[in-house]
Amino acid sequence: MNIRSQVSTVFHLDKCIGCHTCSVSCKNIWTDRKGTEYMWWNNVETKPGTGFPTLWEDQTKYFGGWEKRGEALRLRLQGRLGGLTNIFYNPYLPTLDDYYEPWTYKYGDLFDAPASDDQPTARPVSMITGRPIDIQAGPNWDDDLSGSPVYAKGDPNLVTASEEERRWLSEIERLVFFYVPRICNHCLNPGCVGACPAGAIYKRGEDGIVLVSQEKCRGWRMCVSGCPYKKVYYNWSTGKAEKCILCYPRVETGQAPACFHSCVGRIRYLGVLLYDADRIEQTAKNVDADLVEAQREMILDPFDPGIVAQARESGISEAVLDYARKSPVYQFVKRFKLALPLHAEFRTMPMLFYVPPMLPVTAQVGNGTYHTANDFFSSLEKARVPISYMARLFSAGNESIVLDVYRRLMAVRLFKRAQSVGDISTQEADRALSAGQIGAEEAEAIFRLTSLPTFEQRFVIPPMAREMAIEPVLDPFTHRKQAGVGFRRPPKRGL
Repeated sequence: MNIRSQVSTVFHLDKCIGCHTCSVSCKNIWTDRKGTEYMWWNNVETKPGTGFPTLWEDQTKYFGGWEKRGEALRLRLQGRLGGLTNIFYNPYLPTLDDYYEPWTYKYGDLFDAPASDDQPTARPVSMITGRPIDIQAGPNWDDDLSGSPVYAKGDPNLVTASEEERRWLSEIERLVFFYVPRICNHCLNPGCVGACPAGAIYKRGEDGIVLVSQEKCRGWRMCVSGCPYKKVYYNWSTGKAEKCILCYPRVETGQAPACFHSCVGRIRYLGVLLYDADRIEQTAKNVDADLVEAQREMILDPFDPGIVAQARESGISEAVLDYARKSPVYQFVKRFKLALPLHAEFRTMPMLFYVPPMLPVTAQVGNGTYHTANDFFSSLEKARVPISYMARLFSAGNESIVLDVYRRLMAVRLFKRAQSVGDISTQEADRALSAGQIGAEEAEAIFRLTSLPTFEQRFVIPPMAREMAIEPVLDPFTHRKQAGVGFRRPPKRGL
């Protein structure tokens, strides 16, 4: 058993208000330079919708992530030979139109215009060419427009939705949407690492953060295609790839990343998880329906004496073990089983997990009247957003996993309503807890971690001990032969 620690995150979507404060804070710190104008390391998408860049989830277009071919795990993009033959040509890249052409305004036309009877205007101009442009799209162009057939109709996750379910989503009087903030997932089996011909992208052994070496990067852009989440960007000015670095200079000093710190809805949690690195490849080879549960199984219990002993042998420090026991991510992912990875079928094993949103599920429109469902079970059967859609997003199509999550979330809600509002009987609350297979004590713990966490409970940041890390040079093609290889290991006496 090869135990490693990973800084991991949870986003609680039921608390996201779509304010984009996270995006703005990240933009101001990291992507305000020439060549990064179109980059949004953190973006917030409206779902259903096509996302940013457009249709990033459609891997028949971009060929990102991994796939199982027979008994082997291979990059969907290409193999080693394909990477060499296509090194100067990559047809599976998003175009600027898939993102958007960044623009500003000729404010001088306003300030310097002579007095006249006409109102002066500031024409939009491209930040790349400097020429006037006709604005066609932006990073959150479909914000709050999920019910519109223009945007929601193209969502790849609606492929399994019935015509009636599609009609519910697209009728304006039944407008329904929720927000999905996205950053780099810092995956356990990152497709960007496997796709890079230069070996410029690596995963730090001490905390699992995936970074791009600006010295080694040659601008081949295979990493952009290899990442199925499209969270690696190409800087057209420097000719290098760039991506979210999880604000590691802040994390190394015990501070939360900027997007976490500034989050208005307090939806973000950060902690550390222990996992068995020897099981990465086998876990990624599971069939789609089993991927979520297999990833859960790979995450180890920091309270288990046997796991703790193995972790010490693997070089995990006592401080990291202590922080792993207090990790809110462990609580949401492993103990409560509420947080799920986004598109597990990409087989990158993302370490950013999402608690699915409740609000679109628990109400519907009938005969022109909006009303909430009173019955615990029928509310899931008559969900405004189809359970099949949520399963496509968060459980690789396995609806039973999403249903289990919603039963727990609804059980907690009914349990607390019975206590604080009194419109739910004790018997109904007990029935909900039984359906969710949780007890009253666990329901209370979920409620407190969701609604009443302190700053220190949301962000449990382990000591990084960067001064003890060793970063050997890796063969750029090694990580292609076996999934999960590509880490830079710390010494045993370190973490």
